[in-house]
Amino acid sequence: MASATVTRAHLAEAVYQEIGLSRNESAELVETVLQEISDSLTRGESVKISSFGSFSVRQKGPRVGRNPKTGQEVPILPRRVLVFRASNVLKSRINETMTASGADDDGSGD
Repeated sequence: MASATVTRAHLAEAVYQEIGLSRNESAELVETVLQEISDSLTRGESVKISSFGSFSVRQKGPRVGRNPKTGQEVPILPRRVLVFRASNVLKSRINETMTASGADDDGSGD
């Protein structure tokens, strides 16, 4: 399976093709949407996109980690992390695509 990455340019091109805005307007629209999502998450708000999923920021407390090479304990500072939870609709679409392509083989050779 070939791995591809969707970039801002790909999104802007898709908006250009589907909606018919100019390429510059499409790029500005994509940039505005991404900026609004980013700003909302920075403020600690959740972002829910219907049939896609939700993004939220979670606070992680301090803890003690361990350097795997030396075994030395290292303090890990409290931090905020971004969490994405896919919607059931998106999960179903992904699993349907895998089933249709034959990727659901369990590798048992049966």
